[in-house]
Amino acid sequence: MSQSPVIVKLGAHIGARVDAVRLGADLDSTTVTTINDALLAHKVIFFRNQHHLDDDGQLAFARLLGTPTLAHPTVLSRGTDILPIDSRYDKANSWHTDVTFVDRPPKASLLRAVTLPEYGGTTTWASTEAAYDQLPPPLVALVENLRALHTNDYDYVREFEDPDADVADGQRQYREEFVSDHYETEHPVVRVHPETGRRVLLLGHFVRKFVGLGTSESATLFQLLQARVTRLENTIRWTWAAGDVAIWDNRATQHYAVSDYDDQFRRLSRVTLAGDIPVDVHGVPSRVIAGDASRYSDVVVPRRLAAVT
Repeated sequence: MSQSPVIVKLGAHIGARVDAVRLGADLDSTTVTTINDALLAHKVIFFRNQHHLDDDGQLAFARLLGTPTLAHPTVLSRGTDILPIDSRYDKANSWHTDVTFVDRPPKASLLRAVTLPEYGGTTTWASTEAAYDQLPPPLVALVENLRALHTNDYDYVREFEDPDADVADGQRQYREEFVSDHYETEHPVVRVHPETGRRVLLLGHFVRKFVGLGTSESATLFQLLQARVTRLENTIRWTWAAGDVAIWDNRATQHYAVSDYDDQFRRLSRVTLAGDIPVDVHGVPSRVIAGDASRYSDVVVPRRLAAVT
């Protein structure tokens, strides 16, 4: 008889390690439910010693938790099912929630370590649920009636300062592909999580501005709210080892890949799972301004509200 997964809590607001489980397509439904419930409760969960997994195995396991999306809405030159997180092209060292520029941000992402630097290269996650819960009442009143414009044509990484021409060219080509199709979506700043019913902040570096506010006002308010999200008490930082897999609830987190490994090579493989269209506290959904994400992802509405402990 196989052992049940063991959940080891790592932080008060975010993070847990799941032990005694071998990830793969052959997991039974009880174990899959335990993993999904741990994801909802702890926002990001980590699995050590999954050396047996390759890209196909990672994708097969992901299908037990949901419906995989294409690798990315626009970046498909290096694979349609799995996105390589490759330090030669992009280091994602800015706080963000994945793919919020479309109307259907992913439910979750699964990231597997492939090649790691000798030092550095950690990843940090933050709980946007904890950030909301800690807001004082005047800010709650503001953000629950606020919407933001998210776009893939964002300000981060517009300059390429690497003196190595090949690396700079690779980064530039990645950037050009990233914005090859234009997406803009108006999302609520506070969304209701579709599985837990909890309220979470929906922000990150794809935000261009807040609807109804000017550029300066938007920037000031964005920094104030982001500072709430990224308080150290609301974060967990993971030091990768060979065989590690991380899964995070993309609807209740932001993350940041720490670029502190000089010019060493770092590569991880990411699978994303289809999500729903965010809805605000008044029941109003997100609104497409530009772009059609139907090819990238189905809209998947969860079947149940989970009991989260």
